[in-house]
Amino acid sequence: MKGAPLCIAAALFAGCATQERLTTQDTRSESVGHQRLQPQGAGGAGAAQAYALGASEGYRMPQLHVAPDPVVGERDPRMSLPPTTVCLQVVVDAQGSVERSMPLTDRSECSAGGAPENAPLLQAAQEAVAMWQYSSAAVCHFEPGKVPADRGDCRGAQRVEPVAVTLQYAFTFEIVKGQHVVRTQGR
Repeated sequence: MKGAPLCIAAALFAGCATQERLTTQDTRSESVGHQRLQPQGAGGAGAAQAYALGASEGYRMPQLHVAPDPVVGERDPRMSLPPTTVCLQVVVDAQGSVERSMPLTDRSECSAGGAPENAPLLQAAQEAVAMWQYSSAAVCHFEPGKVPADRGDCRGAQRVEPVAVTLQYAFTFEIVKGQHVVRTQGR
């Protein structure tokens, strides 16, 4: 985004990879997949304060390195469950650790998280993201006139400032006959 201010809030939620990994285990029948959500309008729990980058600044997205999948286990006695999506807002500190997560229910695709019977799904998602580790997001400060073509790459920056970010994720759970299947997008 050369020459134009970059809204970090929008960049934080920019696309996720479409690569899908399928893992099947012969255990209790449940599955879960997750994906990063796109930002919503100015209001709601997904709102973030925008930061316009200066002409000699860039922004490096956080990269997810450790991401165990949620495991519901015995806390949810249901034997079947159609695909059910719950969402979390995840706060990642400047060192790349998850500081906290909060349920998101103000988006139509996340409304199942507000149902009491889905509390075990939210709990499993929150326990999993608490263990996630990222490389830190950062604002890259370059010398005037030395900004690289890829402003998301901090190599050559005069100063790299790690920053905290807020990300939103959707987790889709499904309980099916006899198999524990995990579909993961964006990793």
